[in-house]
Amino acid sequence: MGGMPVWDDLVGQERVRTQLAAAARDADALVTANTTGTEPPAASKMTHAWLFTGPPGSGRTVAARAFAAALQCTSPDRALGGEPGCGFCDGCHTTMVGTHADVSTVVAVGSQILVDDMRDTVRKSYTSPATGRWQVILVEDAERLNEKSANAVLKAVEEPAPRTVWLLCSPSVEDVLPTIRSRCRHLNLSTPSVAAVADMLVRRDGIEPAVALAAARATQGHVDRARRLATDEVARERRATVLKLPLRVDDVGACLKAAQELVDAAAEDAKQVAEEVDTKETEELRTALGAGTGAGSRMPRGTAGVMKELEDRQKRRRTRTQRDTLELALTDLTSFYRDVLALQLGSSVAIANEEVRPDLDRIARASGPERTLRRIEAIIACRDSLDRNVAPLLAVEAMTMALRAG
Repeated sequence: MGGMPVWDDLVGQERVRTQLAAAARDADALVTANTTGTEPPAASKMTHAWLFTGPPGSGRTVAARAFAAALQCTSPDRALGGEPGCGFCDGCHTTMVGTHADVSTVVAVGSQILVDDMRDTVRKSYTSPATGRWQVILVEDAERLNEKSANAVLKAVEEPAPRTVWLLCSPSVEDVLPTIRSRCRHLNLSTPSVAAVADMLVRRDGIEPAVALAAARATQGHVDRARRLATDEVARERRATVLKLPLRVDDVGACLKAAQELVDAAAEDAKQVAEEVDTKETEELRTALGAGTGAGSRMPRGTAGVMKELEDRQKRRRTRTQRDTLELALTDLTSFYRDVLALQLGSSVAIANEEVRPDLDRIARASGPERTLRRIEAIIACRDSLDRNVAPLLAVEAMTMALRAG
């Protein structure tokens, strides 16, 4: 982390940063005064449940994690009036890299967060912090809680332990049970400006200004994707391929081929992620269960169920990774047709995909705004199908055919 305050990754969110910093200061005072078991003073900016909302890329999880780090900050400067969240103490550092014992992160492995995935976390939320100052539970995809897991969270948020803080992240307030959101303090993040994201890439990652600006513009202020695009050659190549798709859907054969390639690329991505994570996880679990090392070593009796559970979880994660990659491609495709629409309507909106301007012009001249809108609807329909677990190839084929028909 170097020694940059934890708030430094929060791009263009001054209002949110101010609120969180004030809450972290009050939280620090509460712990220091050792008011365990008492209610925070009425004027306190600190509360036990927070809901972070905002469009993809606005930095919901970044904000939540920075706040978690500030809550665990142990910097000696705090005694001298310094702000919690220094970025270099053990509390900040371990929270930011995800190894702090009292910060639990819940991420959807499949399309839902199941109650089984939440049980241990909810149980942990009732315990006192082991080493840190607070017990922090960060739920990255609160919109993916299903009915049972949401009810488990609701109970825990209704009667939390005195030193427990829940941080829920979701795209919008509507995505979370009304009973849960009424107990949370709500912070809404907005999409940062292209200029703010470009500036951050230059400052934080040492990216060339021109490259940074192109990446920020292409991703419309989505911080993580802009960083990936600016630093990862493979991500740039994949995006270039996706942006060629509108020119390739002239006949049925080409539509089906384009769909197959899109799905194959996503599957390849999922496979790579799996290779990095699955083997390590499986080995660790085998060791923990007391299996011998080396191929052909037998598993102890009664452990098959636990192994099967891990395999199921890994399978769900592969599906999720594949879907996330397709989702990214669909987002790029939508931005292409959004640019086409802007050209057709003579709008002054900045073009996101300046690098394929000739292609945009060509398609804008060859059709009217109605056809462009229908094409954008086809991409949205594809996304809905994927959400409903339609086989990816079927969903993407239907979309490429619809793009051809316009």
